[in-house]
Amino acid sequence: MDLHTIKTPSLVLDVERVRRNADAMSSRIHSLGASLRPHVKTHKCVEVARIQTAGAAARLTVSTLAEARAFAAHGFTDITYAVPVEPGKFDEAVELSRLCERFALITDDADIPPLLDEAARRAGLTLDLFLKVDCGYHRCGVEPDRPEALEIPRLISRAHNLRFAGILTHAGHSYHARSSEELLDIARRERDVMTEFAARLRADGLEVPTVSVGSTPTATRVDHLEGVDEARPGNYIFFDAFQATLGSCTFADCALTVLASVVHRDRTRRKVVLDAGAVALSKDRGPVELDPACGFGRVLDLEGSETGLRVKSVSQEHGAVTVGDESLFDSLRVGARVRVLANHSCLAAAQHAHYEVLEGGRLVDRWRIHAGW
Repeated sequence: MDLHTIKTPSLVLDVERVRRNADAMSSRIHSLGASLRPHVKTHKCVEVARIQTAGAAARLTVSTLAEARAFAAHGFTDITYAVPVEPGKFDEAVELSRLCERFALITDDADIPPLLDEAARRAGLTLDLFLKVDCGYHRCGVEPDRPEALEIPRLISRAHNLRFAGILTHAGHSYHARSSEELLDIARRERDVMTEFAARLRADGLEVPTVSVGSTPTATRVDHLEGVDEARPGNYIFFDAFQATLGSCTFADCALTVLASVVHRDRTRRKVVLDAGAVALSKDRGPVELDPACGFGRVLDLEGSETGLRVKSVSQEHGAVTVGDESLFDSLRVGARVRVLANHSCLAAAQHAHYEVLEGGRLVDRWRIHAGW
């Protein structure tokens, strides 16, 4: 089997780039004085996680309980579930904590600690619980100047069956930075908000075991992590068109593409249609603030070189590409194959069941993706 014969659409994973990205981020975070707890939501794949954690304690971050179950079953037993926990997931969280040496949860709601404490008491367990902090993204988390920013850690610390694990944040707004200077400002702000808030909590008499930050863009740009214990980037392992346009990496660092076939040609409209649409690529609009013409992915040839084309529109199973160049259009006959560098590798990967692993220009393996919730 090779790129000419495997079924399309398929995910193609350049494992040499994965290894390079893993080594670079691990070295960078350690050089800045923090530890790395990679976020596996990007890939949901045990083999990729083993590359990320080689030679270090196998600590991971997950976004779903399904991810936690899969990785715990394969020997990863220090896991942070980085979505605010709600009561409907308490029983499963308790079950997972029995499978792990440490299974940490997060919250930003003052109602949760007493409820979770009772669930832990009934189970005869002690659970680790972080406070989720909003450092400027405004998706989830407590802003550190709000009264509940002190109230919730106190509630956790007073609970009999909870441990206050520390404070955790994610600078997701870094994806909207318009320059490297703005990105560095956001990275510094993420760090400084957290270290200053940790100092306030300690002054209030609370122990703060872990200060945890996240986001690939900030991890690639921050100048130091003094006062931060761990970083949780995820996308860096694959990168994608968004990250390369943002400047977090180069296009040569991007490790994941979607193999697709031409299924229709329209010479009148100078259009070809691929069998990779929203389900294969996702409908992430990408870095439209930096590249309004980014479309839904960059079209590469089978060797991974740029063609200059973009996927202009997608429906469920169709991706439309406008082709102005006559010779290029002639080469894209029905059945011709291309590779699409998606805007957001995390979302694209989540649409598929496995990776086709490419090494030295050859397909060498197939790795499972542990999807679901």
